[in-house]
Amino acid sequence: MDSINEVMNTEIYNGTSLSDVFTLDFLASMLGNVVAAILLLLVGLFIGRWVKGRITAMSARSARLDDTLFNFLGNIARYTVMIFTILVVLNTFGVQTTSVIAALGAAGLAVGLALQGTLSNVAAGVMIIVFRPIKLGDFVSVAGQSGTVKDITLNTTELASLSNTQVIIPNSEVWGNVIENYSVYRTRRAEWSFGVGYGANLATAERVIRDTIMADPRALNEPAPFIQVNGLNESSVDFLVRVWVASADFFQFQADMKRKVKEALDANGVDIPFPTRTLHLARDEEPATEARPAASRLA
Repeated sequence: MDSINEVMNTEIYNGTSLSDVFTLDFLASMLGNVVAAILLLLVGLFIGRWVKGRITAMSARSARLDDTLFNFLGNIARYTVMIFTILVVLNTFGVQTTSVIAALGAAGLAVGLALQGTLSNVAAGVMIIVFRPIKLGDFVSVAGQSGTVKDITLNTTELASLSNTQVIIPNSEVWGNVIENYSVYRTRRAEWSFGVGYGANLATAERVIRDTIMADPRALNEPAPFIQVNGLNESSVDFLVRVWVASADFFQFQADMKRKVKEALDANGVDIPFPTRTLHLARDEEPATEARPAASRLA
């Protein structure tokens, strides 16, 4: 027992004994710090969520504001609040935050060197979110894939293909490739090539094509439609037809007009040729052999 008291009275921590360190006041102080740290974390979590919600709610006020960009900014604000909260908590326990930040910086550099490919996707994701070449709901063609943009994260971009399958593309391939965005402009130009026979009346054929297409309410009068003879092929005279239409109607309109124009040309007696070949078979007749005179009998 005396030995235990002797150990407890041994001077440590710059002349302070263990019995003086682990006092009731010290334990109460530590407990208070722990409770304060928990409360700070909860408050930081609440403030972080509140700030993110306020930022993301701004995009709902106007259709012109991009939801993806504001979701990204909201997450940045939330994580910033949480980082500051953690630093404050560490300060309550007497931890030197400058050394912690330096250690985190060194660790971050090492992780960055090990994850160069992933970080390139993250950097590309930031560029996509900030500069917005594509956004949610756009129909795009990128990296050999076509579909509707469903989600954009820091690492990947998710598309829903025409057959409604999920396509996930790394952001580095999205940002590093040519992007065709079919949803940016409100109108698109539909284009066809219709061929008629050489014996057809070209004026009649042009009138039938124009009247059929422009009678559809989806066809736009401005910009003006373009209908001209564009080629003289082996078996047909080709009309090049270009008509503007709303982007949302493009695919269905282009498909519908192919059938309607064909039916209209048939109804007006305009011949629509198709490639044919005529084969001429020549038979080589062998000339008739002349009968040789019978050899005279030898007497």
